[in-house]
Formats: sequence, structure tokens, C-alpha cells
Amino acid sequence: MCGIAGIASLEDISERLVGSIRNLEYRGYDSCGIALVNGSKAIRVSKNIGTVDEVGAKENFSKLKGSLGIAHARWATHGKVTKANAHPHTSCGKGFSITHNGIISNYTNIKAGLLKLGHKFSSETDTEVIVHLVEEYYKKLKSVEQAFVSALRDLDGSFAIALVTKHEPGRIYCARFESPLLIGLGDDANYIGSDFSAFIQHTKNAVFLEDGEYSIVTHDSHCIKRISTGETVSRPVQELKWDPEMAQKGGFPHYMLKEIYEQPQIVQNALDIDRKLILGFAKIALEKSRLYITGVGTTFYVAQLGQYYFSQYAGLTPMVISSDEFRFLAQVDKNCAVLALSQSGETYDTLTALRHAKSMKATTAAIVNVMGSSMARMVDHLILQQSGPEICVISTKAALSQMIILARVVLEVGVMNKRITLKQAKTFEKEIGQLPGAIEKILNEKSGFIHSIAKTHSKIRHWLFLGRGRYYPIARESALKMKEVAYVHAEGMPSGFLKHGTIALIDDRLNSVIFTPPEEEKQLYELTLSSAEEIKARGGYLLGITFKSRSKEPLPFTDQIVLPEAPPFIAPFLEMVVAQLLSYFTATTLKRNIDRPRSLAKSVTVA
Repeated sequence: MCGIAGIASLEDISERLVGSIRNLEYRGYDSCGIALVNGSKAIRVSKNIGTVDEVGAKENFSKLKGSLGIAHARWATHGKVTKANAHPHTSCGKGFSITHNGIISNYTNIKAGLLKLGHKFSSETDTEVIVHLVEEYYKKLKSVEQAFVSALRDLDGSFAIALVTKHEPGRIYCARFESPLLIGLGDDANYIGSDFSAFIQHTKNAVFLEDGEYSIVTHDSHCIKRISTGETVSRPVQELKWDPEMAQKGGFPHYMLKEIYEQPQIVQNALDIDRKLILGFAKIALEKSRLYITGVGTTFYVAQLGQYYFSQYAGLTPMVISSDEFRFLAQVDKNCAVLALSQSGETYDTLTALRHAKSMKATTAAIVNVMGSSMARMVDHLILQQSGPEICVISTKAALSQMIILARVVLEVGVMNKRITLKQAKTFEKEIGQLPGAIEKILNEKSGFIHSIAKTHSKIRHWLFLGRGRYYPIARESALKMKEVAYVHAEGMPSGFLKHGTIALIDDRLNSVIFTPPEEEKQLYELTLSSAEEIKARGGYLLGITFKSRSKEPLPFTDQIVLPEAPPFIAPFLEMVVAQLLSYFTATTLKRNIDRPRSLAKSVTVA
């Protein structure tokens, strides 16, 4: 949703603070701002609409000085994208400044009460009520900590909050409830951040706040307490494993392209995950009477693909439910297992689904990419996917990693369930091991042709992405990529669905992409080509993503991207990489904001 950063030091931190929100910009980028404390005299707030670099130029960030401060990169929820609505927000008396992620559901009632007491508001946001509420409590209690905690206890909703005040110029007050926040412990400074991208360049030592906790952070200390009781909490320091170098573009024009090109290594990382972790969830999946897999957006399509693999290779058909609908559809109890998929581990809808599952005594598991995230700490069984930081808002490598991990789970379940033999499982695993080289070959040999097709058809505003069987969720995920990054209307559907209504749309203003399985999957192959013929017969443009054929019969495609022969088990993953490149090159041709598409944020932490 948004990014919060903060630094407490004895030295000037202005440059580091700006760098922190630049690292968090993938979480929100419609506006940003910083608040620096210069002793007990004043808090200097500078903010505006635009990216960090744009606002930095407008507001002269380079000239600001201070040894303690907070910063925010915003993705608008309450209030339009305006300078007034940008964070940080300041109290009437200018003694307090605050940043906030989340949604305060009772803010209208709080605001009404504060207006009666004479408070004046300058924004449309729910956030601003918090800083005025703290100020009001401070008038009565004369203690910043007591005022902060009293205000927190009045709030309904979700929040990650960072507050600075001229009354205690060496302290940052922060708190969380259903929105991520962690503390980084450095040698000469301490940090706070929505995730560790905020401070990974300065320290790898972190402490994670849990829901319902607040902390007071200084340059050389921190304490954690419960909001409800004020009781002090002891929390171990964790060492973060990510390397800051991994978050740099490394010569690529965009993070999205860099992350697509990282996928061969990401597959290998997924294969290197300890088999005991994979086996642990495989046993849970078999022991329970029902298995649910849940995610939302890209992770929902990952879950759908997993459903096909489970059915075909493991003899199970898990129920796949989008996490935003999970509470309304899933019938969970102690006999169920629920596997959640989330790149950030902070996705609001998926966390809500897990909380519901846990309340019904279901066994929970998750595949996530962020150590110490809310989801990682919540579930009974965790698989960290080890994809490294994914900075682009559009998920590519993290999604592929989750697919590979699910495939490994499927093979273990398949052997236990006697659906496949151990020898077959080892063959399939060996085929997954061929993926890094096969993906590299596509990236090296097919990118130019894919770029040419994307450029030629960049003016087309409507696309159909079609696939059968395991290629159906690949079609849906590929359509989502085209929508997200190129702002082009795209729809993913089973190719067999085409003749049941959608074929009426085929004309020269709509392009189709069809994902073709290898010839050895004879029935699936023939059914897919049958759908292709239907489009050809109506004069529609059809791009076929296919594999090298032994047949001399011409295929019914207008254009085709022909991949080297590949085993059926890994073929869908290879075709997805092609679709990622197609969306990327369409977006670059259209001059879209590749890494920060409009209206989107990396981690959706609000309902």
C-alpha cells in the first residue's frame, strides 16, 4: 500500500531518509514527504505529489537537515492525490508529525469530536485524525507516550504508524496493527520501515513488531510494549538474508526486465529449498480431509495452476478460492489444511483468509518471499521461497518461484498417494532442473522476435489469452500482466470457452494469444488447435506460443513464437515467460511506467 521509513541518529540523516523512501517507492508513488526534527524548536515537513525524485527536486530535499525523522511514500486510499493529502501530517500546534499506512475505519467519528474541540484539518485523509488525537491527549496528560497510547486505543481499523514530536526530539514512536512495521538496528543509528528495503543498505539486523504493539526508538535503543497493557515485550533480533545489491537494477532499464531475467536463478533457488519443508506440507495435504489453496491476483492464478498439477500428478483436487472471497465460500474446520500464497506476506485479503481459517482450527501453511512478514509468523507451516527482493510492482519471478515450489509439493504428494512412482517423480524433478537453461535460451534467442511482435501490435487495445488444462491459469496470469503493465484490456479464459459466446468479439480490433502444449499431450494439443482454427476461420489475428513440431502440417497461427522442445511437465512455465516479455515490450512501446504502474502498489495491505 504505502511505505514508511524512519531514522534516529546523532548525525544528519536527511540523505539516508530520502534513500529509504526511494527504496520503498514500489509500495506507493503518487506522493511522498519527510518530516525532520531539529531539536525542540520545530519539525520541518516537506511533501508534494510525484515520485521521490520529483518531490525531492520540488521541495529541495537535499537542503534539509536533521538527525531524526520519518518519511512516507503514498498510494492513495483516503483522499485524492494532492499535496495536502500527502504524508506526513502535522498537528494544529505543529508539535507532532505522523505517517500512517492502513485504514482507520472510525475516523469520521473521531474527526467530528476533534472539530468540536477546535481542531482544524488540512487534508481529506483518515491519517490526519491520529496526529490531532495525539495532540489533544498530550494537552491533558503531558506525556507523549501516554498520549500516543491513548490515541492508539481509540483507533479502529488497521495501521502502521510512525510519529515524531518536538517535545521529545530524540525519539520515534511507532505502532502496528494488521499493517507491517519493523525496526532496523544499526551501529550508529536505528531505523524503522514498512519492510527491510527501507534500511537494508545500512543494517541486516531487525526486530519485528507484532499486531497490537508499539515501540519507542532512539539512536541507540528501542523498546517494545503492548498497546493494550503497556507491558514490555522481549523480542529477539533477526538477521536478514537479502543482499542490498539484489535490489539494484544491474544495468537493466527496468526492474521488471531484470526480474524476468533472474528467473533461471530463481528456479534453482526454489529447487534448493530443503526437502523437509516441502515434505512437511505434502504430509499435511494428505492427512487432512480437505485442502484449500488461496491467494489473490497473481497468486490466485498460481494457486489455480497448482490445482491442475495436484489433480493430474497427485490424485488430489484442492479447492482454490480467491482470498478476498475465502470467508464467504470456504467451509473450513480442524480437518482442513489451508495453503496461502503471498509474495509480501502482508496481503490484507490473504491474511484475513488465514485468520478465518485459524479461528476455525484449520491447519495453515504459506509460501511467502519475506522473512518475518505477518503471514510468515502466523502460519503453522512456512516455506520461504527465497526469490530475493522483487521491486517491480508487477510480479514475475516471485510467481514462478511459487509455481515451482507447488510443483515440488505435488510430486511428494503424488508419491505418497501412489499416483506416481518415485522414479517418475525423480524424472519430473529432473525436468524442472532443465528449466533454468530453457528459460535462458528463450531470453537470449526469442526476446528480439517477441519485442518485434509487441511493437507491431502495440496499438491493439483488446487481447484474448487462451489456454486449456494447465495452460488456462497461465492464460489468466498472462492477461493480468498485460492489464497491469501495459494498461491494455486483456482477458484470460479456457480456449474451449471461446465458442460459448466470446467468439462474437473476434474482429480486426481484437488480438488473440493461444498457449499450445507439446504435441505429445495429444488430446490437449488437438483441442487447443481446434480453438485456434475457430479464430482463424473468422479472420482474427492469432499469436501462437508453441513448441517445435515434428509435423509438417501448417499451424493455424497468424504469427507464432516457437520454443525448443520441452517436456509437458515444465512447458507451461516456459510459455508464461514468453507472455511476460510480450507484456513488458508492449508496455515499453507504449511508454508506460513499467515498475510503478498507475493505481497499483506492490503490497496491498488494505481491504
